[in-house]
Amino acid sequence: MQIGIRLHDVKEAPLAERLQTAHEQGFSCAHLALGKVISENPVDDGALTPGYAMYLKKLFAENQLDIAVLGCYLNLANPNPVSLKTTTRRYLTNIRFAAQLGAGVVGTETGAPNEEYRFEEACHSEEALELFIKNVRPVVEYAEKMGVILAIEPVYRHIVSTPKRARKVLDAIDSPNLQIIFDPVNLLDISNYQNSDEIFAETIELLGEDVAVMHLKDYRVEGNQLISTAAGTGQMDYSRIIRFIKERKPYIHATLEDTVPANAVQAREHIQQLWDACQV
Repeated sequence: MQIGIRLHDVKEAPLAERLQTAHEQGFSCAHLALGKVISENPVDDGALTPGYAMYLKKLFAENQLDIAVLGCYLNLANPNPVSLKTTTRRYLTNIRFAAQLGAGVVGTETGAPNEEYRFEEACHSEEALELFIKNVRPVVEYAEKMGVILAIEPVYRHIVSTPKRARKVLDAIDSPNLQIIFDPVNLLDISNYQNSDEIFAETIELLGEDVAVMHLKDYRVEGNQLISTAAGTGQMDYSRIIRFIKERKPYIHATLEDTVPANAVQAREHIQQLWDACQV
């Protein structure tokens, strides 16, 4: 397992300094969300040239970091056709950029059927799922042309909210260029977290072969809310997850989420200790 970090969780600094810090903290890969970590240069569609990709590729190589995920977390279920056209074009631009950059995947969540990208009951409807499938299809077709993997991340409060719904998307699109980012905590909610082990087992059963990247974090329950936290700082039981990775995905990119500069190393060491202790 190659443990990484979201670069926007690293101490705020120019990108080259963030990369150096990530390397010094012992990480081997990173999640890159351009708009969240690059302020010194433009990152709009027109700026994502081959030269820019090669420049970034050199920076990552100098710091011995893979680009595990190029994040493009936009709403492909936006009902506004003008906004949807802009969003789709941005996905295509990021896919082309990822091909030049050598990123592992272009990562995305799966949106909501409204312009605000907010949770509503309609997110879990069959109509919303069909809308997402319709809108993601041309994006995957372009990913196939560019030799890039688009990886969708199931999240309880988004359209692809369960492993079964994710399986429906994969089967409907039927492309090796559409895969999964498995973030166990994102499948949980205050209504279901007590069944976490069953949810994780079902995810592994239905989606295991298609998991391209892991996201690792923790959670705690406060009142009527599930709060995401850094790995090792909550009540998450990682045993099934670590065993799955070690048995079936031993060299996968696994990026930490919801760390802060003060606990990033501690979170990495926690996951590494679980990995070292896991017997398969």
